[in-house]
Amino acid sequence: MWFLSRKGTSGFSASSTAEDVTQGIDGSGLTAIVTGASSGIGAETARVLALRGVHVVMGVRNLEAGRAVKEAIVKGNPNAKLDAMDLDLSSMASVKKFAEDFKSLNLPLNLLINNAGIMATPFMLSKDNIELQFATNHVGHFLLTNLLMETIRKTARASRKEGRIVNVSSRRHKFSYPEGIRFAKLNDPSGYNSLSAYGQSKLANILHANELARQLKEDRVEVTANSVHPGLIATNLFRHYSFLTGLVGLVGKYVIKNVQQGAATTCYVALHPKVKAMSGQYFADSSIAKASLQANDAELATKLWDFSLDLVRRGSTP
Repeated sequence: MWFLSRKGTSGFSASSTAEDVTQGIDGSGLTAIVTGASSGIGAETARVLALRGVHVVMGVRNLEAGRAVKEAIVKGNPNAKLDAMDLDLSSMASVKKFAEDFKSLNLPLNLLINNAGIMATPFMLSKDNIELQFATNHVGHFLLTNLLMETIRKTARASRKEGRIVNVSSRRHKFSYPEGIRFAKLNDPSGYNSLSAYGQSKLANILHANELARQLKEDRVEVTANSVHPGLIATNLFRHYSFLTGLVGLVGKYVIKNVQQGAATTCYVALHPKVKAMSGQYFADSSIAKASLQANDAELATKLWDFSLDLVRRGSTP
């Protein structure tokens, strides 16, 4: 469709693929972690980063599926450097073990792609007694980022190459609960709406990136943090909404991106030289986009940071 081909300020459009936006970029010598890399845009992000020479560590909940994706990528690109490691973002214990195992490899870390996510699940609590979407989409990534931050900082200083943290959010962040983040009612099933809860977790992704960017700027560290909206993509995120799956089947080819297009903005923000020194920005279709007023609320971002820090220090909610 014509509107998918309309170019943004970056020179790319919604129809640009991850390969398009990274064409000619040499990622040799870089190491990246991509969460949720066993399917969808996570797998495509891992494939394209590896295609550009990046050593990719795939954080996956299903290790067998992750290894299958790794084998498929290596089959198409024998030079690809990939590792698959177990990571369940809904479990703080799993996140801590992943971080410890990664550090034991003594690898540098230039890029952290916080991609994994679940969408519109029925009300459930994680193993740590936190609403499942918030736990998986935000808290797990918040903890992972904190645990690996010193490694990212050290790598940036030693390599003199900018470190980049990319949080995969969604346009759905604009449709969270009215208060944005339900701090006092996070685990309250009354008033729970699966799509609003998803929006809440995606709003948290942007607020996290923005507050992290502010702190990194204060510390004068050559590490950036940004958030991205991949676009509407037909992935298994829709599995809890059969009517959406049907809608995708009817109109998908006209308005919905494929996985190659969906991974484009993530790969652009992770690798493209035009993004150098940009931090605390929200991207869509490989260009800077406008996030909601709540997403740009600095006080809300600070409150979420403190709330999340308390969660991970205690290991659960009361």
